[in-house]
Amino acid sequence: MNSITTSNYLIHFNTTCYQEINTHLKAVNYSKIFVLVDQNTHEYCLPQFLSNLETDLNIEIIEIEAGEVNKSIETCSGVWNALSELEADRKSLMINLGGGVITDLGGFVASTFKRGISFIQVPTTLLAMVDASIGGKTGVDLGHLKNQIGVINTSEMVLVDTSFLKTLPENQMRSGLAEMLKHGLIYSQDYWNKFTTLEKSHTDDLDELIYESIEIKNSIVEKDPHENNLRKTLNYGHTLGHAIESYYLSNPSKTPLLHGEAIAIGMILATYISTKLTGFSKDECNKIKDTILTIFGQPKISEEDIIPIIDLLKFDKKNEHGKIYFVLLEAYGNSKINCQVENNLILEAFKYYNS
Repeated sequence: MNSITTSNYLIHFNTTCYQEINTHLKAVNYSKIFVLVDQNTHEYCLPQFLSNLETDLNIEIIEIEAGEVNKSIETCSGVWNALSELEADRKSLMINLGGGVITDLGGFVASTFKRGISFIQVPTTLLAMVDASIGGKTGVDLGHLKNQIGVINTSEMVLVDTSFLKTLPENQMRSGLAEMLKHGLIYSQDYWNKFTTLEKSHTDDLDELIYESIEIKNSIVEKDPHENNLRKTLNYGHTLGHAIESYYLSNPSKTPLLHGEAIAIGMILATYISTKLTGFSKDECNKIKDTILTIFGQPKISEEDIIPIIDLLKFDKKNEHGKIYFVLLEAYGNSKINCQVENNLILEAFKYYNS
């Protein structure tokens, strides 16, 4: 697979990854390398990654605990302190080896330590490959509120080695599929249609779909890097999806949902709302619901949980001037941004989801 060029960096794939990073390490005079991992990527991905690195530089490993609950300023403080104690300087390089939590948090830590050090993203989950590591968004949650603190800052390069996907449990693979499905809805019905016959989410079948998904996201980000207009379409399903994810994360009586599981629900809700406000086909909405539920199942959202979820919408980072904005669909590949939605229609959408 050919490398994908963005205006600020390159995205490399599989064997090309290691050729490119080794060339880069020889060309740039870094003082030291820091690799950020969690306990899972430390065990399952780090040995393979290090075995492909060719450098005489000192490499330090910094490990954080896995899971969205650790995507916090407190964790950042721990990593900043570790960098300081290990004598990182402005010429240090940080390599973020992991899923969306690692790439989001690691990118933010690198972007803010000593006012910014270089970093490279090495996503190891499907979600991080097709979404979190692409486009320069970095940041952390504020308590249970998603992605409230962060900066947009691009990495030196992104290395997508799909062999890391063999280490993932099935639910993590499904979580990444949600963002790929979203790319089909907002950008290309042809791409969406490829998922209606997808029987299993395993690496060999997915390589081409991953590549195409990254191309779609990159093409949108390149046109609107700071999310003033077009890039907002990438938030399809995320307004309610993030609220659902935050609610399940903060409620001790609930089993937390993975990001993609919550976004899958959010996309069904947004698609139903689209049939009411922007003229999206009701028949296609039902097909989309069936496809998503076939992949993700249907976790029920009880009636008493819906109002607290709606209350969380006021914290959505896309809000402006106190107004909550949704991305809706007019047709496949044709989105409408900055749509306001009444609460009674949101309640109706939850009823449709649960039916």
